[in-house]
Amino acid sequence: MDNTLPPADELVLVDRELAQLDTRRSQLLARRAWLIQVLYPPVAAAAPLRPRPPVADSTPRSAQNVLLTLGGTLLTIAAVAFTLVSWGSMGLGARATVLAVVTGAALAAPVALLRRGLVSTAEAVAALGLVLMVLDAYALHRVALPETDGLGYTAVASAVLAAAWTAYGSALSRLRIPLPVAVAAAQLPLPLGVLAAGGGSTAFAWAALLTATADAAVVLWTRPVAVRITAGAAATALGGWALLTGGWLSLVSPWSGAPLLLAGAAVTLYGAWRVPAFAVAASAVAGLAALTAVGGLLRSALPADWAVPGYVLCALALASVWRLGGGAAAGDGVPGPGGNGSAAAGGAASRGAGSDTAVLPPRGIRLGLAGAGAGVAALGLVWALPPVAAGLLGPVARTTDVWSGEHAARAMTSFPATAVLVLAVALAALATLPRLWARCGALVLAWALLTALPVSFELPYAATLALQLFTTAAALWIAVRPGPLTRGLRAVTAPAGHPGAPGTDTPDPHAAPREAGATTPEAPAAASAPTAAGPAAPPVPGPGTPWAAWAPSRPRAQAPAVEPGTALGWTAYVGGLASAVSAVALALDVRGATFAALGVVLALLAGVAVLGTDARRVVSACGAVLAATGLVFAVAATAGFEDHWTALALLLVPAATAGLGSRAPRPVALAVEITGGAVGVLALGIAASRPAFLALALALSGVIAAATAVRPERRRFASWTAAVLFLLATWVRLAVWDVTTPEAYALPVTVPALAVGFLRRRRDPEASSWTAYGPGLAVTLLPSLLAAWTDPEWARPLALGVAALVVTLLGARFRLQALLVLGGAVLALDGLHELAPYVVQAVGALPRWLPPALAGLLLLAVGATYEQRLRDARRLRERLARMR
Repeated sequence: MDNTLPPADELVLVDRELAQLDTRRSQLLARRAWLIQVLYPPVAAAAPLRPRPPVADSTPRSAQNVLLTLGGTLLTIAAVAFTLVSWGSMGLGARATVLAVVTGAALAAPVALLRRGLVSTAEAVAALGLVLMVLDAYALHRVALPETDGLGYTAVASAVLAAAWTAYGSALSRLRIPLPVAVAAAQLPLPLGVLAAGGGSTAFAWAALLTATADAAVVLWTRPVAVRITAGAAATALGGWALLTGGWLSLVSPWSGAPLLLAGAAVTLYGAWRVPAFAVAASAVAGLAALTAVGGLLRSALPADWAVPGYVLCALALASVWRLGGGAAAGDGVPGPGGNGSAAAGGAASRGAGSDTAVLPPRGIRLGLAGAGAGVAALGLVWALPPVAAGLLGPVARTTDVWSGEHAARAMTSFPATAVLVLAVALAALATLPRLWARCGALVLAWALLTALPVSFELPYAATLALQLFTTAAALWIAVRPGPLTRGLRAVTAPAGHPGAPGTDTPDPHAAPREAGATTPEAPAAASAPTAAGPAAPPVPGPGTPWAAWAPSRPRAQAPAVEPGTALGWTAYVGGLASAVSAVALALDVRGATFAALGVVLALLAGVAVLGTDARRVVSACGAVLAATGLVFAVAATAGFEDHWTALALLLVPAATAGLGSRAPRPVALAVEITGGAVGVLALGIAASRPAFLALALALSGVIAAATAVRPERRRFASWTAAVLFLLATWVRLAVWDVTTPEAYALPVTVPALAVGFLRRRRDPEASSWTAYGPGLAVTLLPSLLAAWTDPEWARPLALGVAALVVTLLGARFRLQALLVLGGAVLALDGLHELAPYVVQAVGALPRWLPPALAGLLLLAVGATYEQRLRDARRLRERLARMR
C-alpha cells in the first residue's frame, strides 16, 4: 500500500510547517530580547552627534596669545636696546623721567586692562613692566652706584625686586606671572650675598639649603599652582646642590659636611611627612643624606678598613625603621572601605600623637628610609664581593700544572678582611626577616661568606679545600632538605578567584548539592541590579545561569607564587654546584686531593640524584656521571695508561650508565644515558689516534648499545645505534687491514638490510619495495658500478652484471619495482661500459656522414611511430606503477 501524498498536498503541508516554525522563532526572539533587557539594562543613549564645523588653523585665543607674546617681546627688546645704547645720550633728569614714566605706565596698565576683562593683554603688559624693573635696577647701578660690588648689589636688588613683585602679584591676583617670577628672584639674595661676602663652598651650600627650605615652605603653605611648581623646582635644584656639596664635604671634611647633611635630611624628611605623594622619594633622599653624614663621621674615627662596615651598619640600622610598623600598623597603607591607603596611613600616624600608642612614621616614609638603607647596604655588599669571586674563580684560573704540588698565588690578599664582616652582618640582618626573598638572600650570603673566608684569612691549602667541600655538602643538603629554612615564613595569600581568597565564595563540602538551574534568592537581584558605576556585570556562566553558552566569563586568577622550599632549594643547589666545580679545580694541585674531591663530589651528587626532586635530580645525575669520568681519568693517569688505553677505560662510564638507566626513573635515566653517551664519544675521539683501538672501541660501544636495546623503551634508537657502531667498527678494521675493495665495506650493510627488508615484507605485504630493499641494494650496486667504470679488469664488471641481472629477474618475477629499476639500470650502465670501447672503435671506422644519416633515419622512424611509442611508454609506466 502506497501512502505517499500527492505533490500538491505535500507542498501545502510543508508550507504550513514552515509558517509554524517562523511563528515560534519570532516568539523565541522576542523572549530573548526581553531577557537580555532584564539582565542588562540599556545605558542611556548618547546625544546624537552633530556635524562639527571645520576646525580653523588657529583659534582666536591662541592667535591672541601669539600676538601678545610677540608684542611684549618686541617691546622688551626695544627697552633693553634703549637702556644699553641710548642711555648715555640723555641727561640725568631725562633718564629718570623716561624710566619712571615707562615703568609706571607698564605696571599701571594691567589694572585698567583687568577691569575690562583683557587678562591676556594685562599679562603681556605686566611682563613688560617686570622686565623694565630689572632694567631700572641695572640703570641705577650704572649711573648712581657704579662703584658698588656687582654681586652684593645683585643680591640686594633681587631681594627688593622679589618683595616688590610679590606685593604687585598679591595686589593683582588675577595675574599669573608676577608671583612665580618673584619666587624665581627670591632664589638669588642669599647665595649671591654669601659669594659677595667671600664665603666658601660650605657657606654657599648653607645659603642654598636655607633658600631651599624657604621654597619648601612656599610649596607647603601657598595655593597658586604656578608658584608651587616654581618653588618646588627651585627647592629641588638648590637642595640637591646643598646635599651634593655636603656629600663632598663628608669625604674631605666630615665634621663640616655632617651638620649640612643632617639639616638637609631633616628638611627633606619634614617635606616627606607633609606631602604623602612624594614621601617615598623624599624620605629616601633624607635617608641617604643622614647615612652619608653619620658614615662620614664614623669613617674619620675608624681605621680605613672599617669605613665600609661602618656605612653598612648605619644602613642596616636605618633599614630597620621598616619594622617599626610590623604589628601595630598592619593596615598601614592599605585602603579601607572608602579610604586612601597612603593618606589614611599618614593621617592615622598624625592623629595618634595624642593617644597612648607611639606615633609611627607613615608607610611611605618608612619605605623610603628602608630603601635608602637597603641601597647603601647593597653597595657595601658589592664592595665585599671581590674576595668571593677570588675564592670561587681563583682555582679555575690555573697557573700551575696539574698534580705538580704547587699552588697558584693567592689573589686579592691585600683586600680588607672586613669584607667578611660586611657579609656576616648582612646575613644576620636578612636572617631575621620572615620573607622568602630574605631567606634566599641570607642563603646566598652564607655561601658567599664561606667562599670568601679562605681569601680574607689566607687559610692554608688543606683548610681551603676542606672548607669548599663542606660548603658544597651543606648547600647540596639544603637543596635536598630545605624544610628547616622555611620555618617562620609567612603564608602566601591565595590569589583572587582561588578558594580561600578574600571575596571568594568557597563551597561547603558538607552542604547539600543544589538542583540544576536552582539559584539563591539574591542571585537574580545581584545579576540584574545596576551599580553606581554603570550597568550590572554579566552573570557568571554556570548551572543557574540562563544562556550559559554565551555569557562572558570572569578572567582567570593568576598562578600561585613559587613554593618557599623550591626557591630555597634551587638557590642552595646553584651555590653547591659552583662550590663543587671550584673545589675540584682546586684539588687538581695534588693527586690525593683530586681523588678525595672527586669522590666526595660524586657521592654528594649521587645523593641529590636519589633524594632530590624536580630537575635537580637530573642535573645531579649528569654531574655524578661527569665526576665518575674524572675519576676514571685520574686512575688512568695514575696508572700511566696511554691515550688509547684511557679511551677503553672511559667506556666503563657509558656501560655503567646503561646499567643504571634500566633502574633509574625515566627523566633521570635519559639524562644519565645521554651524558654517558657523550663520554663514549669522548672516548672514541681519544682512541682515533690508533685505528686498531678505535675499531675495538667502536665494537665495545656497539655491544653497550646492543645491551641497551634489550629494554623496550630504548630498542628503536639503541638498535640502530648498535648497528651503526658495529658497521663503523668493521670499516675501520678493514681500513687497518688496507682493504680497498668497496664491496668489503658495502656487503656488511647490504646483507642485514635486505634481511630486514625481507622480514618487513613478510609482515606487511603492502610495504613498498623501495622502502624494504632499495637502501640495501643501492649501498652495494652503486659503489660497485662506480668502481667497475674505473676498473680495467673484466672480473668486477662481469660479477656486477651477473648480480644486476639476477636482481632484475627477481624484480620481474615477483613484480618488485625497486629490484627491477635498480637492477635494470645498473645492468644497462654496466653493459654500456663494456661495449663502449667497441662502439667507439666502430664509429671511428665508419664514414663521417654515416652517423648523421643514421640519426636522421632514427628520428624519422620515431616520428612515424610516435603515437605507438607514447602508448608503449604509458603502458610501461602503468606496469611499473602496479608493482610494489
